Amino acid sequence: MTARSTEHTTITIERHFKAPLPRVFSAWAIPEQKQQWFGYHGDWKQLDFQLDFRTGGSESNRVASSDGVVHAYQARYIDVVQNERFIYAFDMMLDSKRISVSLATVNFIPTSDGTKMIFTEQVVFLDGYSDNGSRLMGTEIGFDNLRLYVEADDAKPN
Repeated sequence: MTARSTEHTTITIERHFKAPLPRVFSAWAIPEQKQQWFGYHGDWKQLDFQLDFRTGGSESNRVASSDGVVHAYQARYIDVVQNERFIYAFDMMLDSKRISVSLATVNFIPTSDGTKMIFTEQVVFLDGYSDNGSRLMGTEIGFDNLRLYVEADDAKPN
């Protein structure tokens, strides 16, 4: 029998992008744009990606790591306010094992030279899954990719 447990934590990340707020928001909201930066880890293989970015919409992303483990993400958008914020709930799985459930809020603030983004995730790690900081690290890598995407010169391919 598997021991059941929950471990709660909150992750908050602030980032400043030298890009206008609508460009940063759209990078989350438009499927073709989000797919350019979200969930990419070098030699991982994309298996499935779907995005319906609206209140009541959903998102799914499945990738296989270089060692063949399938990482699956399933989200539901609870609140979307264009160019201001969105709130979503999501779970993550490794192969068929659910490792976490989260509630995330992303706020956007225009600045004189771009956009400030504040990401807050309330996460529950399940049944002994030992994260050891990899969620924070993976999220920060994703936001590094987001920065590269939104700050890219439009004349160059992203």
